[in-house]
Amino acid sequence: MSLDDYLIREEPYYHPIGEEIALYEAAYASRLPMMLKGPTGCGKTRFIEHMAWKLDKPLITVSCHEDMTASDLVGRYLLEPGGTVWHDGPLTRAVRHGAICYLDEIVEARQDTTVVIHSLTDDRRMLPLEKKNELVTAHPDFQIAISYNPGYQSVLKDLKESTKQRFCAIDFHYPAAETEAEIVSREAGLGQESAGKLVQIAERARNLKGQGLDEGASTRMLIHAGKLVAKGVPLGQACEIALVLPITDDPDMRDALSHAIAASI
Repeated sequence: MSLDDYLIREEPYYHPIGEEIALYEAAYASRLPMMLKGPTGCGKTRFIEHMAWKLDKPLITVSCHEDMTASDLVGRYLLEPGGTVWHDGPLTRAVRHGAICYLDEIVEARQDTTVVIHSLTDDRRMLPLEKKNELVTAHPDFQIAISYNPGYQSVLKDLKESTKQRFCAIDFHYPAAETEAEIVSREAGLGQESAGKLVQIAERARNLKGQGLDEGASTRMLIHAGKLVAKGVPLGQACEIALVLPITDDPDMRDALSHAIAASI
C-alpha cells in the first residue's frame, strides 16, 4: 500500500470549539507529540482527520486494544514462498515515510506495548526494531498523536506518567448546545429544531454520568439518532435505539433516560 493511500482527499467536516486548530498547527510545526484528551465521541478522531487534510499529510490510524502487541505496531517477519520477509507495522511505516501516526484510545493498549513509542517522543525521534536489528530515524514530517479518555482512568487502565509527560495535550469536550445542534444537523441531514431536541436529550443524559452511567450520550450518538430521524424513524424511538440501549443495560437507568427523552420531545 502506497503512503498516498493514507492521504485524505476531501475535507472532513470539523467545527472548531476553541483554538485547537491553531494550537495543533503550532505543535506540528515543531513535530511535537500530541495527546487529544476528551470523552468518547466528542470529535477527537474527526479533528485529527481534519488536521491531516489541512496539513496535507498522510494519516495512519491504529485502533488500540488490549491484545495489541509491540509487533502489531512496529512490524514482524512473515513466512512467504521465498522465505521470511520483514513487514513494517503501521507505526514504522509512518516513521519511515513521514506520516502522522494516530494511536486511537491508547489507554486500551497494554503498557508494555505503548513503551515502544517513547524513543519517538523525545529528542531522539528514533524507533528501534530489535527483531530486525535496525534503528529507524524518523522522517522530518513524522508526528505521533494519541487520543486518551480520562474518564476511563483506573489502576489497571491508565497511561504511565512517563508516557503522558512526553506529550503536549489539547482538551476536548462536548460543544456548546447551539454548536452541537449545528454539527448534528449538518452531519445527520436533520432539521435544526430536531437536532436541538437531540442535544437537549444528550444534556439530560450527561447529567446522569457518575450516577449509574459511565458515559453520557456522545455527539457521535446524537448523529446516529439524527440519521434515523432523517430516515423517518420517530424521534423517541430513534433515541431509544441510538442513545439508550447502547449505553446501559440497567432497567432503572433506561427508565430515567426514557423519561428524559419524553420530557424533551
